[in-house]
Amino acid sequence: MLSGILQIGINDIVQILILYLAVYSVLRYVRGTRSAQMLLGGGVLIVVLLAFTYLFSLDVLAHVIYFLLGYMAVVLIVVFQHEIRRALALLGGKTLFPKSVSPQQTSVPEVLGHCVQRLASRQIGALIAVERGISLTGYEDTGIRLDALISQELMVSLFTPPLPLHDGGIIIRNGRVAAAHCLFPISNQQALNASGMRHRAAVGLSEETDAVIIAVSEETGVISVAYNGKLHRYRENSEKRVLRWLRLALLGMKARPATFSEWLGTTAMRQWRSMTTRTGEEAEHEGD
Repeated sequence: MLSGILQIGINDIVQILILYLAVYSVLRYVRGTRSAQMLLGGGVLIVVLLAFTYLFSLDVLAHVIYFLLGYMAVVLIVVFQHEIRRALALLGGKTLFPKSVSPQQTSVPEVLGHCVQRLASRQIGALIAVERGISLTGYEDTGIRLDALISQELMVSLFTPPLPLHDGGIIIRNGRVAAAHCLFPISNQQALNASGMRHRAAVGLSEETDAVIIAVSEETGVISVAYNGKLHRYRENSEKRVLRWLRLALLGMKARPATFSEWLGTTAMRQWRSMTTRTGEEAEHEGD
C-alpha cells in the first residue's frame, strides 16, 4: 500500500486538484440555495441505498441502482437547469477586452444611493437593476433605451406615476441609466407569496443573473436588495447598507485591464471582495 502511494505522480496530483476545485466550486455555488438541499438529499439517499444493498448483499437491487446512476447526468441537467444556465451565462459574460464606456459622473454609487433614499422617503416605488458580469441586454430590449446620466430628477421622473415609464424596472450599466420600463422575470419562491410583483421581479432577476437589484416599496418606503436569489429588507439604517451593495455592484467599473495578467488579478480581487462583502451583508441581515 505504501509503495502505491509513493507511485503517485504529477499527473495524479493535478487530476486530484482539478476534481477538488470542481467539487468545491459546485458546492460553493449552490450553498444556501434550494438546489443545495436537493443535492444533499439526493446524495444522502444514494449513499443510504448503496450501503443498504452492500450490508444485506442485495445484488439485484445494487445492479438496478448502478444502472439508474448512469442516467443521473440527464436528471441533474433537468433538475438544475436554472443553475447551469446561470453559471454558463456568468462564464460567458466575462470579457477579456471590455468595450469602451460612455462618460459618467464620479461617485456613481453615492449618487445612486441618494436617489434611492429620496425615492424611499417619498414612498415612490422603484425597481433598479445594476448590471455586473452577466449582460442584461435581453431585458433591456423589453424597455426603452435611454443611456442617460444618473440624477435624482431623472429617477423621480421615471418612477412617478402615472408617467409612461414608471412601470417596470430600469437597468444601470457602466454608471448610466441604460434603459427604463424593462420587464424582469418573476420569482416563484413560496417565501415571496406575500410580497408584491416588484419584489418578486427583483428576486427573479437575481436568480437569472448576478445583478444587484434594488426595490423600493411604494406602500412603506422600505428598501430591499435582491442578490443571488435572496431578498434583503432594510427597514432601518438602510443608507449605509444600500451604499455597500451599490459599491459592490459597481466595483471595477473604472478599472479596465489591458492584459490577461491584469484581468486575472482584477477578477480574483473582485471575487474576493464580493464574497467578503456578501458574507458581511448576510450576517447583518441575519442579526436584524
